[in-house]
Parts: sequence; C-alpha cells; structure tokens
Amino acid sequence: MNKKSVQNCVGKRRRGRSVACKSAVGDAGAPIVGIDHDRLECRLKSSKELALEHKILERTGAYPACSHLAQLLFQDAELHELQDYCNNVSIRRLNYNDHGPVHMRQVAANAIKMLLLLQDAGIATSLEAESYGSFEDSLCAVLLAGMCHDLGMAIGRQDHENSSALLAQELMRRILGAAFPANIRKQTVLRAMALEGILGHMGNRKLHSVEAGIVLIADGCDMTKGRSRIPMQMDATPKIGDIHKYSSSAIEKIRIVPGRSRPIQIDVEMNGEVGFFQVEEVLMTKIHSSPVSKYVEIFAGLKDADRKCYQA
Repeated sequence: MNKKSVQNCVGKRRRGRSVACKSAVGDAGAPIVGIDHDRLECRLKSSKELALEHKILERTGAYPACSHLAQLLFQDAELHELQDYCNNVSIRRLNYNDHGPVHMRQVAANAIKMLLLLQDAGIATSLEAESYGSFEDSLCAVLLAGMCHDLGMAIGRQDHENSSALLAQELMRRILGAAFPANIRKQTVLRAMALEGILGHMGNRKLHSVEAGIVLIADGCDMTKGRSRIPMQMDATPKIGDIHKYSSSAIEKIRIVPGRSRPIQIDVEMNGEVGFFQVEEVLMTKIHSSPVSKYVEIFAGLKDADRKCYQA
C-alpha cells in the first residue's frame, strides 16, 4: 500500500470509527518513518486511538526495536478486537468507564513518557541495573504491559489483572516472536517483565521492578473526564460507587513533565474539588504502592489556582 492509498483509506466509517491507516501519517501529512506502508492493513480505529499511536511512535522514535514492536501491536487484529470487546464489557455490561483501546494506549504512552523522564534523571531501570537488558528493553516491557494490562476486562472486573495475564500470554508470545525472532532470551525476559506490570497494575501486590512500578502509576494517571463520559451519559441512575465517575469527570487535564524536586511531576487540573478524590484515593494509592514512588510528585488543583503538592 503506497502513501496515497494509506491516505485514501482515511474517512471510512463503522460505528463512528476511522481507519487505522491514518496512524501511518504524521501531523504534516508525511509518513511516519519506520512504518511499512506496503503491509499496513486498513482497520477501523477512533481518532483518539490514532493520535495516541502517533504519540507512542514519536516517543519511541529513537529506539527502533521498540518502535517496531509498537507497530506490530497496533497492527495486530486479535489485540484490536480483544481491546474493543473489553470496552463493550466494561461500559455496556458493567456500566464502568473506558477499559478499551484508548485507555490501554494512553497507559502505554504515559509509561513510556515517565520512563524517559527517569532516564533523563540518570535513574536506571531494573533491567539495566541488573545487567539483564537495555533501556530499550525496558521501554518494550512497559509498552507491552500498557497495551495488554486490561485485557481481562473482556471476562469481567473481578481479578481482571489475573485474567489479563492469562489472555496476554500467547498474544505476547506471538508478537514478541515476530519482533525478535532470533532472540529467545529477549522474548522471555520481556514477556515476564510485562506480566509483572499487568499483574501489578491494581496496586494490590508487591512490585519489585522499576518497570512494573511505572505501569502502575501510568494506569492511575488515566483519570480525565473523557474516560467517564460515556458511562455517565448511558446511565444517570444514582448508585454506590458513583463518586468514581463524578470525581473523574472533574479532571480536566493531566500532564506528565519533569519535576521540580523529583524526576517526574504529574500535574492535575480540575474543574471541581471533587477531583481531589481521584488524586488522593486513586492516584496516590497507586503511587504509594509503587517502587518508584520516591521519584514522583503530584501538583493538583483548580484551573488558575495554586496547586496542592503531594509526595509519597
């Protein structure tokens, strides 16, 4: 498929979705370096998915093996369909918030950004510190974990991190085999590291690696109002647990930037003080459970108001 064909694919619609081919074209209309346009298939995706894929490819641009792995994940039909079904179960069946392709891409993008900030601060990942892999290997691990961490929502909410690990096993084995066909050691290590991130993303088990700790916090950072918009529109009947929907709807923006006193700063802008529930009861809970908590600070508050600082 040439560049013109890729661009012509954009605009097809099914259930309000555009085609995945758009992810192969940059902001200026030029193809993203590294994409194999001849093999790229047209699959229907939302504009948010495509924007996040572009962001991930930009952030991994200096790491060709990780960028190639990202492309394989984005082009994988089984993963795409499974993520879609996760959202169906989460939103339509359970009246929960987004746990589908947008959320999983957002978590992967968050994790990559935070890992890059740690590298900028001279902090080694666990694979680097143990001389068992490179920084790029760590990027690959958090990318895999982010893209697969909520696959268990296709089965249900209870213990979904365990179901996610179960469903991700063979999928990761296949994709890693394609990404690193001559390196069984790398396939094995990355799969194990990603599984720690998947199993630990709820913050209810002891984590031991920088990589898994980053995935845990990256998941907690996806709490803006867009994530709760659909379930709130579908069902306004009051029920226990609504505080999660209403508090997340108060979160306008989250920015991950270099910190003032720590390598990672998470800046949370909200439109109402109910948003502090998300910060204190969701995000800070995950940060406290993470082995990288000492590298993270949060500044949260209303727009144009002084921020409240949180540190674990």
